[in-house]
Amino acid sequence: MDEVVQLKGPVLKRDGQLMLLIPLGDGGVEFVECSRGISEVENGCLKIVIEEWLAGLLRIAEGDMVVISNTNGKFGIRASQSRVVH
Repeated sequence: MDEVVQLKGPVLKRDGQLMLLIPLGDGGVEFVECSRGISEVENGCLKIVIEEWLAGLLRIAEGDMVVISNTNGKFGIRASQSRVVH
């Protein structure tokens, strides 16, 4: 069984898209397999675009910190702090 890895990082916005850029050398390589189909390798980083509908569901926006994990071999993402809903 593979080791569970968790990383914390910011949600970025580039070219109008929300995304995560996870350096492969800083643990991103652990997420390549479980994020197939939703990620691509770009400039030494694992790039994962977060669609607007998903960002709304997760209540995350540009600059928010998120935690990603590979629990049970599946890519998981959650806000590191809860966002208040108005």
